[in-house]
Amino acid sequence: MKEETFETNTSITDPQILIDTFFKKFPELTESGDEKKIRDTWRYLVEKTSDIKRKSGLPYHIHPMRVAGILAQSRLGCDTICSGLLHNILEVIPDCLPEIEEKFGKDVATICSETSKITGLKISSSSMQQSDAIRKMLFAMVDDIRVILVKLADRLDRMRNLRNIIPEAQKAVAYEVIEIWAPLASRLGMNDVKNELEDLSLKYSNPDAFQQIKTIVAQKKDERQEYLERAVKKIHASAAKQGIEVTISYRAKHFYSIYQKMRKRNKDAGEMFDLLAMRVICKTEAECYTLIGIVHSLWKPMDGRFKDYIAMPKANGYQSLHTTVICEGKPLEIQIRTVEMHNVAEHGVASHWLYKKGTNKDMVRAEDLSIFNQLRELRAEKLNDESFFAELKNELLGDSIYVFTPKGDVKELPIGANAIDFAYAIHSAVGEKIVGAKADGKIIPLTAELKNTQIVEILTNPQAHPTQAQLKSVKTSKARQKIHSWLIANDPTFIDRDALAKRDAEIAANTLHSQQVAEQRAIEGRHRKKKLTGDTFTGRIRIGDTTNFLVTIAKCCNPKPGDPIVGYISRNRGITVHKATCITFQRIPDIEHRSIEVSWDTSESKKEQKENEKKEMLKELSKEKQIEKTKFKKQR
Repeated sequence: MKEETFETNTSITDPQILIDTFFKKFPELTESGDEKKIRDTWRYLVEKTSDIKRKSGLPYHIHPMRVAGILAQSRLGCDTICSGLLHNILEVIPDCLPEIEEKFGKDVATICSETSKITGLKISSSSMQQSDAIRKMLFAMVDDIRVILVKLADRLDRMRNLRNIIPEAQKAVAYEVIEIWAPLASRLGMNDVKNELEDLSLKYSNPDAFQQIKTIVAQKKDERQEYLERAVKKIHASAAKQGIEVTISYRAKHFYSIYQKMRKRNKDAGEMFDLLAMRVICKTEAECYTLIGIVHSLWKPMDGRFKDYIAMPKANGYQSLHTTVICEGKPLEIQIRTVEMHNVAEHGVASHWLYKKGTNKDMVRAEDLSIFNQLRELRAEKLNDESFFAELKNELLGDSIYVFTPKGDVKELPIGANAIDFAYAIHSAVGEKIVGAKADGKIIPLTAELKNTQIVEILTNPQAHPTQAQLKSVKTSKARQKIHSWLIANDPTFIDRDALAKRDAEIAANTLHSQQVAEQRAIEGRHRKKKLTGDTFTGRIRIGDTTNFLVTIAKCCNPKPGDPIVGYISRNRGITVHKATCITFQRIPDIEHRSIEVSWDTSESKKEQKENEKKEMLKELSKEKQIEKTKFKKQR
């Protein structure tokens, strides 16, 4: 895990000692000519907050100095460091912003102002989806990405000093960092910040797992170092033969990464073997590929563990070659990259504000950074040199705004959404009973467009209900669908014009087919009627060879036995039968797929057959008796 590298000894509180120590630690700031502005900013901070103490009893200025140290350690520019010193001064001295702009410039004032906005938010997250919405919202509310960099440094320092608060508060802060701030650092490609935030969050959210991993990593430390040094010597020797100059470092993987692998593989830390990582830094991309060949010739690579992030960079612009080899019977992960790739991997989008090595004040140009070219290709993150962050923000956010509930939950809504949309986003029952709304404590019209980061409170009344006016004003599909359903079920005056238009379209689409079916049935019916002249209709409807099914005779045309008829499969009443010429039948939606051929049944029923047979038998018996009587008379 990355250790603190700037002095945080709480026994040292003297402002002069702290600022002198700062410049001893970061002499490049003196060489660049920025020392005076930073010292002036520090003096201003100390004067304004001299009487203010933290809850811990420490002077107010201690935390800002540590934040500035983190930013300087990341080699960020003078304005960013000055902003780190003043990042939360508006919390205690709200009216000093004009003075800050006058003394230290517009950029510093803007970063301070927007950092203060984020600090004032009541952020809470209950799901991964909501965490992502909060991260997007943070982009939405700032105009300079250095605000995010300062806020990340602020979170990192608070995590480093989290031991000073109660355990329950420690866990709450740790969860916020792991859900929002660490992924935000990852999104910006700031690998060093991301790793440390994750490790510190694990330390306080799951101390048992953290301690277990720490113990495993600490075991056989000397043996591990000898093993890695042997591997380093082999790479150095082989690279030198190829004329390649390399810088090699090694470390145990950061704790949170090991923890995630433990969960994924369902293993204890003691069962994990690939805990070591080696980084090889060279000068050119071509040398990277030569070195991967050298490494694979020295040790056998593990199947499926080679990753080419140079040809196919990660979404945040990260580039490197990754491979895992079996070195002396143990897995060893090796990363190979150029110096430029390493800067981007460690600092990500913050590389835009890095100073070049040397004493001049030239800034690294965005178009010179590989992260610039990679982010340009992303769907949601795009940069340009004139508007470094504005384009990134617009592409990332799309057409969304992010609005808070009074409890701190964030809701993502489309641009143009109003309080009614927001109410339905909270819950349908809230949307149905809405009568008013407040934005940042002030009453607003229900149809007024909401703005990014507003805290919106919904006012309800048990007697309220959705209206047709609300249906016309909402932007979200959820609100529209819920209001529409309520009106259909409860408002007899509601005319569903969309449904009517859809029905008319369906009728028009079906008319030609319906007419063809009706004409065909009418012709068939006339032929059948001529053919069946003299036959007796039973009144039943026949489909094929059966008459045993549910039939409904349409009331609109009331077909009689012998009329040409058509049928269709209705939703709830079986087969409905119409006259073949019925206009209503022609207007039935989707009739092409629902019509079925039907005919009148002309066969006699079994009961009628028996009665007729009985009559015939009686006739025959009567005839026989009559003949017998005639014979008898003649004999007499």
